[in-house]
Amino acid sequence: MKLLVAEDTVDLNRVICAMLDYEGYQTDSAYDGGQALDLLRTEVYDGVILDIMMPVMSGLEVLEKLRSEGNDTPVLLLTARSEVDDRVAGLDAGANDYLAKPFAMKELFARVRAMLRTQAARRTDLTYRDLRLNGEDLSMTASNSVALSPREFELMNQLIRSQGRPLETDRLLERLWQNEPDAAPADVRLYISFLRAKLASVDSAVTIAGGEEGPYSLV
Repeated sequence: MKLLVAEDTVDLNRVICAMLDYEGYQTDSAYDGGQALDLLRTEVYDGVILDIMMPVMSGLEVLEKLRSEGNDTPVLLLTARSEVDDRVAGLDAGANDYLAKPFAMKELFARVRAMLRTQAARRTDLTYRDLRLNGEDLSMTASNSVALSPREFELMNQLIRSQGRPLETDRLLERLWQNEPDAAPADVRLYISFLRAKLASVDSAVTIAGGEEGPYSLV
């Protein structure tokens, strides 16, 4: 699981990332709203911890732009302001949960786990144009259906969630082959070729763009 921690207090950001890393997550840091939005537009994250009060762009502005662009990455909002109106504004903007500062790290971790579990359940099915990805039986459907291997499913999952943003080969290796030290770009190319053949077999209008070395995206 990869998380973005967008918090402008440098020491708090570092502490949250260090403890999440210790818990087994991968983390990136952003220290203002503009940087957070740029990362969310170019990377694929499983979740975001987003401070409301940040320079350049507030967390609420980041969240509103994210949702308006069709990005459904789950978001946990952090803020020193605990008034009801702020909580309502955050949830109405599309936040999945809300945690007021100061907070206990145990509660933060529990809320992150709950947020990710909820999102995983909601993402049993994913769609992109005429294509449907079914997590229950690892199938892909357009005009007809075809079974996917677990790795094919995870790769297509990443491509759909990127919403057409190109994914670099190195990033796909990091996310899908992270525990396999012998994995190489050729493995990504091989599975991209498998998925291209299966997209053709279900007669989908969706194709995978990208040369032999990537990056890859759905078009």
